[in-house]
Amino acid sequence: MDLHIDLHIDHVTIAGRDLDRLVDAFEAAGFPVVYGGHHSNGVTHMAIVGFRDGSYLELISTVEPEADSPWWDDPIHGDGGPCAWAVRADDIATASADLRDRGIRVDGPSGYERTREDGTLVEWGLTYLGEGDPGSTLPFLISDRTPRERRVRPTGDLASSPIVGVDTVVLGVPDLDAAIERFEAAFGLADPKRGECPGLDAAVATYPDAPVALAEPRGEGWLTDRLDAFGPRPAAYLLGYEGDPGDVGDGVAGIDDPDALASGSLGDRPVAWSSVTSPVGRRYLGFVEVEP
Repeated sequence: MDLHIDLHIDHVTIAGRDLDRLVDAFEAAGFPVVYGGHHSNGVTHMAIVGFRDGSYLELISTVEPEADSPWWDDPIHGDGGPCAWAVRADDIATASADLRDRGIRVDGPSGYERTREDGTLVEWGLTYLGEGDPGSTLPFLISDRTPRERRVRPTGDLASSPIVGVDTVVLGVPDLDAAIERFEAAFGLADPKRGECPGLDAAVATYPDAPVALAEPRGEGWLTDRLDAFGPRPAAYLLGYEGDPGDVGDGVAGIDDPDALASGSLGDRPVAWSSVTSPVGRRYLGFVEVEP
């Protein structure tokens, strides 16, 4: 069965108790941030780090600190950081129907909106896949109903940066084999390459033609603790960078201190981990080399 969707990352979400603190952390690391406004649920608001390929980081929290959020409540109030991912769907109705035919639980498409600080209305459609929070394991689908540039543009100097955009979502999962089967059933992804990620202390499965990596903890440790606290969901995000990831510190995104980066790998891909640790207290945002 042909699937009418390309797994192209639209955006990834980073949740925390205090949006201002998240914004400050990313700006301190050299990432320009733009406030995005309030969601139509009246509870959450967000800010954006936009990249030149059209993808972006969504920083999200509740407007009122103690308010219950309809989306990602545990990661928001537990300072969970990475919590969800979305992929673009040009024809969201057809893509949703295709996934339903493949036996995937589908909720949508439904319409949503937010109002930017300048009063501009932004509207889009969403389809949620599977169980649990939207985008926690399987991505949710998103399609613009107003011009896309209303929702996101590259922020600051990221329009001309060597950073291209969000390249890979690293999902923490309790059972690697079960997660592999789930992604094959949903999207036809087969024969992943298995390896290790010492920085995550995990066994990983990567796909050369898909922007997702699956990571199962190898024993007790932070990833196991994270799964216990928040369930299966993103544990890290990798940004595509044109050039050697080891050169990221050379003024890219304002990161000019070599000590602000840590080296590592995911499978056979070198990763330079940025200094961003808020709100989880450990590095979760990395850079990987991509072809120009």
